[in-house]
Amino acid sequence: PITKRPNVDFNLNNAQKTLCDQFAVATLSGFGIDHLPLAKAAAAALIHYGKETQKTALPHIRSIQLEQSSDFIALDPVTRRNLELIEPLFEHGTSLFQLINDCQTAMGGRLLRRTLMQPLRDSAVLDERLDAAQALLQGYHEAPVRLVLKEISDIERVLSRVALGSARPRDLVQLRQACAQVPYLRHALKPIIDARQSLLLMHLNEELGDFHGLHQRLMSAIVEHPPVLLRDGNVIAEGFDDELDELRKIRDHAGQFLIDLEIKERELSGISTLKIGYNRVSGYYIELTRAQADQAPERYIRRQTLKNAERYITPELKAFEDKVLSSESRALAREKMLFEMLLDELRQDIGNLQMMSSAIAQVDLAANFAHQARLNNWARPEFSPEIGVKIKAGRHPVVESLSKTAFTPNDTVLDFSRRMAIITGPNMGGKSTFMRQTALIALLAYCGSYVPAESAVLGPIDRIFTRIGSADDLSTGKSTFMVEMTETSQILHHATSQSLVLMDEVGRGTSTYDGLSLAWACVLDLTKRIKCLCLFATHYFELTELGKESGIENYHVTAKELNGNLILLHKVQHGPASQSHGLQVAKLAGIPANVIKEAQNRLRILEKQQQQASHAVQNDLFAQSNAPEVVERIIEVEKDAPALALLKELDVDSLTPREALQQLYMLKDCL
Repeated sequence: PITKRPNVDFNLNNAQKTLCDQFAVATLSGFGIDHLPLAKAAAAALIHYGKETQKTALPHIRSIQLEQSSDFIALDPVTRRNLELIEPLFEHGTSLFQLINDCQTAMGGRLLRRTLMQPLRDSAVLDERLDAAQALLQGYHEAPVRLVLKEISDIERVLSRVALGSARPRDLVQLRQACAQVPYLRHALKPIIDARQSLLLMHLNEELGDFHGLHQRLMSAIVEHPPVLLRDGNVIAEGFDDELDELRKIRDHAGQFLIDLEIKERELSGISTLKIGYNRVSGYYIELTRAQADQAPERYIRRQTLKNAERYITPELKAFEDKVLSSESRALAREKMLFEMLLDELRQDIGNLQMMSSAIAQVDLAANFAHQARLNNWARPEFSPEIGVKIKAGRHPVVESLSKTAFTPNDTVLDFSRRMAIITGPNMGGKSTFMRQTALIALLAYCGSYVPAESAVLGPIDRIFTRIGSADDLSTGKSTFMVEMTETSQILHHATSQSLVLMDEVGRGTSTYDGLSLAWACVLDLTKRIKCLCLFATHYFELTELGKESGIENYHVTAKELNGNLILLHKVQHGPASQSHGLQVAKLAGIPANVIKEAQNRLRILEKQQQQASHAVQNDLFAQSNAPEVVERIIEVEKDAPALALLKELDVDSLTPREALQQLYMLKDCL
């Protein structure tokens, strides 16, 4: 509808129309659109949608920020889940966000979450964040900064409620407290600002602003500890409004006024037994006995006659009654009016307040990064224009924090000449951890954080892909292998030469030869056509033959067998692995001994069959590739030779050394 009616009118006010113009200009410059009315109509539709859904004005939306996908490292939902960025894969697990989120404000926590979901690609902006964290680290300035930030509430949400008119009294108390903390925050940043160590912190220090006047206004307007709801009353402080103070005085001091009035009326009338009372039916009244009724002054107006008494009212008492009975509701109405007036005043300055809130969130993020770097001994990463990932002694931040033993660091080297690393080795050896830590180190660096490594040099990265883990999708009827192939398809279709790809056990959900063939083809496609940076973990040892190809390197995670027990060293070294140690890992998992023994017997049989099949294939290939006369000599070998029959019947695996020597002598005698 918008494209057909680019000049559609949504009844926007002047400020909203100006906002649409700003958005249109930004859209034109950002995407090269040459249809200005269409861009304005799109902006108007956005604002109209907000008005229609919220059913109110949106004064806190003051600008529309244009974001382009090229500004961020793309992370698809599968990658976010596999890397456990926000939510852990298992209930007892810990995500990266849960680990490093020690922000002191709710605004800082939300900014950290957004940053992890959308890492930046602009190295200049990232260096500014790293400079800020480094400046806080060098002088131990992050500690006082974090102490001040701890006293600041979620004013970002408060300002939204102020703008929408739904703020409560305690929201203004939180805003007042934040304004009071701004000078202390500026004081904590002063050493860095004076030394000009961080351009980002200098800029944020200016955006914090000066809200001393607003703080004083809120101090004089709102009591120290107001009730939760405005209708409970006693929100506006005493002395802020004279009319409200008078209404409260009447409400709170009515008893003393009646005592004083009773004394006064006794003196004027000369009736010492005169009483002033109140009930819900008659209101306030002056009561005289029947005997004293004749002495009542003329200004007394009879209100009620009782058996033994007469009740009267005077103009003065009537006026007091009207004030007292209406003072409570009038005081509440007055408080509501004054509170709305305060919200109107705050809306006039909401732009500066939002800027202050954003600056506080960014300072909190930088201080949190500095805190994590000091706490976990992280290092500052570097950015290079050349494609590659060079990490020295990298560590997985979550695994390291949860491990009761020392974490084994590993190096990662991927560059133009070594784009693919095929990683083999036993299960539980650390292949997946190594792959994930590489991705997390790169991601943290592109968030502007220090990283868990001795050093890290990172080239440009546009996307991070992962194909890790196996699970079926029952809701859509997809098997484990189908899910695996779908994720692999996404990688092969969308990865570029600047993508970082993690692939773990591709092809394991189907038959051995099908899976091996698919894994082989994927490795070649990623290396030769896409040319991305890839870590490829597999148990197909046949893939290690691809290490001879250009751009492909073999690595393995080390393990040792000692007295039949497997010791996992979790160290990544160059070269292919010799075996997968699957039975030893099963033994570690608690598989019964009889099952392990049966598996060992079956493994020996399968390996023997594979060797025989391999020899047969080699003989066939040799026969086909040689001259006819050579083939004839091979055919002439006697198939019924005694030595050949003895070899076929021989069970090599069951022989002792002495028996093997005897068999060797027997074979020699047969020749």
